[in-house]
Amino acid sequence: MYNLILFDDPTIRTALLPFTFTRPVSEIRVGICTITEKWAKRLNTVPSYLTERYLQRKYPHSGTPDGLFVNGAICPTKSLIAALDGLPPGGALTAPDGLLLALHTEKPLESAPSVDAAQTVTVFEEPLTIITSLPDIFASNSEQIRADFKLLTAGRTSQPITDPHTRCYAPENIFVEEGAVIRAAVLNAEGGPIYIGKNALIQEGTVMLGPFALCDHATINWGGKMRSNTTIGPYTKVGGEISNTVFFGYSNKGHDGFLGNSVIGEWCNLGANTNNSNLKNDYTNVKLYSYATSQLENIDRLFCGLMMGDYTKAGISTMFNTGTVVGVNVNVFGAGFQPKYIPSFSWGGGAEGFSDYRLEKALQVVRETISRRGMVFTDADETILREVYRIDNENRSNKS
Repeated sequence: MYNLILFDDPTIRTALLPFTFTRPVSEIRVGICTITEKWAKRLNTVPSYLTERYLQRKYPHSGTPDGLFVNGAICPTKSLIAALDGLPPGGALTAPDGLLLALHTEKPLESAPSVDAAQTVTVFEEPLTIITSLPDIFASNSEQIRADFKLLTAGRTSQPITDPHTRCYAPENIFVEEGAVIRAAVLNAEGGPIYIGKNALIQEGTVMLGPFALCDHATINWGGKMRSNTTIGPYTKVGGEISNTVFFGYSNKGHDGFLGNSVIGEWCNLGANTNNSNLKNDYTNVKLYSYATSQLENIDRLFCGLMMGDYTKAGISTMFNTGTVVGVNVNVFGAGFQPKYIPSFSWGGGAEGFSDYRLEKALQVVRETISRRGMVFTDADETILREVYRIDNENRSNKS
C-alpha cells in the first residue's frame, strides 16, 4: 500500500488558475476521472494532498513519514507506476526537461518537494500526459477519455440499452453504468468510446459522438448536440451544442448555445443562449490571460474557448470571446462580447462594466445554489472562498 501524496508544483498551479484557486491540481477532471481518481483507481489507495495551506482543511495532507510524493499534474500510466515501484527512499523521478515527477522520502514535507531533496535522480523517458496549462485540459481530454474508459470498464459488462428508439453505432465501444436512462438518442462511438455513468440521463433527440464521457447523475437535455472529446462531469445538466469541452461537475448549461474548446468549473451556470467563440476570424493563434504574467499570452493554438472558474454565473445570451478567462464566483451579464479576462468576485459586464461582487452576497448565492441540490456549503468551502476573495483584492491593489 502506497502512502501516496499528490503535490502541487507551484509553477503549474499558477498556470492552472482560476481552477486551482479552489482545488489542488490533481482534483482537475480530464477524461472521465479527476487526476486524483485515476491514481486512486490504479494504485487502489486513497491519496492525500500537499497543496496551498488554505486548501488543506478540505484536501488534507497525511503528514506521515515514508511518503511517495507524486506531481498532481501527471496522469498515471502503467510504465510510470512501474518506475515508481522501483523508486528507493531518497530517490526522485524527473521528466527529461527536469520537471519533478515524484520523490520517495522518509521525511514528512510541509511544502512541495524539489529535486534538490533527492539523493538519487532517475530520468523517466517515456511519454506522459501532464496538465501544465489551461488548454491542456481540453486538448488532452480525448486520450484521457480513452485511457479512463479502459481502466473503468476492464473485465466488466455494460448494462444493455433497451430503448427501441435509440440508435447505436459501434455499440462495442459504448459502456453504460447501472441506473442510466437513454431515450430516443443517437450514440456514435465509431470515432471513440462513449461512457455513460451511473444514473445519468440522456433525453430524447440527443446526438452524441465519441470519445465522450457523461459522468454519474449527469443529464443531457432533449435535442442536445454533443460533439466528440467532451466530458460532462457528475451532476451536471447540459443542452445545446458542446464540443471538446470539460465540465468538472455540478454545473448547468441547460439551454441552447454553443460551447467549444472550453473548461467549466464546478457550480457554474450558463444562461440560455450563452455562446463562446473558439476560433479567431483571422485564424491566428489565440492569446489567453496568464495569472503568472498578468497579461495575455500567445498559447500557440488556433482553438481555445472559455475557461470559467467555480461558482460563476452568466446571464442569458452572454457572449464570450475566443480565449476568455473568468475567475471564481463571477456574475457576468450584458450585451456584446465580454472582456477576455474577468477577475474573481466581479459583478456586471457589457458596456456598463464591472464592479466588485460583495463577499457576503456572493457567499449567500453560493449557499442557495448548493442547497438546491440538497448539499451543504461547508465551513471549509467558505474558508476557501474567503481566501480567494482576499487574494483577489490583494492582486487588484498591487496593480492599482
